[in-house]
Amino acid sequence: MKRQGSYRWRLALVSVVVAVGLGGGSAKADFTFGEPTNLGPIVNSSSHEEGPYIPPDGLSLYFSSTRSGGHGDYDLWVSKRPTIDDDWASPINLGSEINSSAGEYEPYISSDGLDLYFYSNRSGGYGSYDLWVATRQNVQDQWSAPKNVGSPINSSRGENDPVISADGLEIYFDSNRSGGSGGWDIYVGKRQTIGRDWQNPVNLGPMVNSPADDTPGSITADGLMLFLYSARSGGYGGRDIWVTRRETKNSPWEEPVNLGPTVNSSTDDAFPRISFDGRWLYFSDFYAPYRPGGFGGEDIWQAPIIPIVDFNGDRIVDAKDMCIMVDHWGEDYPLCDIGPMPWGDGIVDVEDLKVLAEYVGEEVDDPTLLAHWALDETAGIVAIETEGAAHGIVTGAAVWQPEDGRVAGALELSGSACVKTRCALNPADGPFSVLAWVKGGSPGQVIISQKAGANWLLLDPATGALMSDLKSGGRSGTVLYSDAIIADGTWHRVSFTWDGSTRSLYVDDVLVAEDAQDKLASCTGGLNIGAGYDMSPDTYWTGLIDDIRIYNRAVKP
Repeated sequence: MKRQGSYRWRLALVSVVVAVGLGGGSAKADFTFGEPTNLGPIVNSSSHEEGPYIPPDGLSLYFSSTRSGGHGDYDLWVSKRPTIDDDWASPINLGSEINSSAGEYEPYISSDGLDLYFYSNRSGGYGSYDLWVATRQNVQDQWSAPKNVGSPINSSRGENDPVISADGLEIYFDSNRSGGSGGWDIYVGKRQTIGRDWQNPVNLGPMVNSPADDTPGSITADGLMLFLYSARSGGYGGRDIWVTRRETKNSPWEEPVNLGPTVNSSTDDAFPRISFDGRWLYFSDFYAPYRPGGFGGEDIWQAPIIPIVDFNGDRIVDAKDMCIMVDHWGEDYPLCDIGPMPWGDGIVDVEDLKVLAEYVGEEVDDPTLLAHWALDETAGIVAIETEGAAHGIVTGAAVWQPEDGRVAGALELSGSACVKTRCALNPADGPFSVLAWVKGGSPGQVIISQKAGANWLLLDPATGALMSDLKSGGRSGTVLYSDAIIADGTWHRVSFTWDGSTRSLYVDDVLVAEDAQDKLASCTGGLNIGAGYDMSPDTYWTGLIDDIRIYNRAVKP
């Protein structure tokens, strides 16, 4: 199993596509967040609702709110539904046994549903806000009167926002106690078994905590991803939602990555909670001005977590994707490890097949597709880029062939024409793929290149076989060669992929070359379609080019 590395992790999340390594040092499948939607006026009100938490069965929604009918400041409430497909019912206050006039905040329930953690400055604490826990014998019982979690978790300073790992052996919280960065830092307390005392909490350190306030939101069921919110630099507004990961439960947490502009807005976004089945991200806006589309104050929102199931990048989930999964059955193969949703479990098996089956026959709008030149125009000098604004300008004697393309129309180049576009990505930033349909060509001619950078896909000047000049900088970089001859007058689908550690060349969905490469040289120049990076005359393509796609993930064609 080739580890994807930090390049894959970082770029994917910045682009709102999460590519993470989870468990046993294995990288799991790609996924993305859908557009957030408000939970609506039954759950939300003109007052404040924040800190949503949904237990594993998905049938209860706990949160804190200042809505009318409470006992003081923020109270804890619960909304229920008969099935996960039903709407949430009107929220019910947890009552005076749980709530007080002081205020109760941010509920978090143990995975067995028997312990309800929250924080409060009610009487009986250690000096400021403390962590408290209420218990019950079974999930049908009422909650007991809360008890202070006690020392050493609580101190004379503030302790807020408890997060409990699924195994019940870790408790994360934020505190402004001495020994931190000066603001609110994230700490973790551990215990050997459930029922044992908590050990002295440990600051997660400067890799996770920043000079700004940092607050835990939730930890995934496998214990390998910790979602948090923070006003640290590099965000999109005030507080943003971030995530850090670790290879194993005994590994250190890595540098947090921002979830990107689909989830985060120009306002404050906070209290991230991942549903136990991994299908939803719940969160709240925080402080005015609030996220547009709400009901007055802080509201609770949800965003779907969507697996990337178009394995071969043809924008439809079909038998080809199924065959890719079957080819890697029983393996630790990241591309197809999409189940259980969405993190995967390190092996391609029936759990992954269940997820894929939900999407078979559907066209997909793949957010990992950064650029797509269909080359279906019939006239003019503009090649439209359908995913953004990197439209190309056709220079020289080129002819649009609306009837002769491999996918609808194509562009015929005469050996003195090309398409110039703006930069689509920097190869050094992380995993990516470039795919194209081509017909024709001669040795030394280039399919796609980057100005002042490298020839991404070209034909070997000596043999005419497919190759790539994308490599690391300096003397350590080597060209990737293949033996695949494609200048035979027929259509071929060619691609280059880099997953952060391995370069691969494919022809007609068949791997023709592969080697290890842990980095690529940086370049932010524009792209040339049908000419080399230096525009030398012998690099201009002679033949047809069609349907060029660039992804910020390693696609299996």
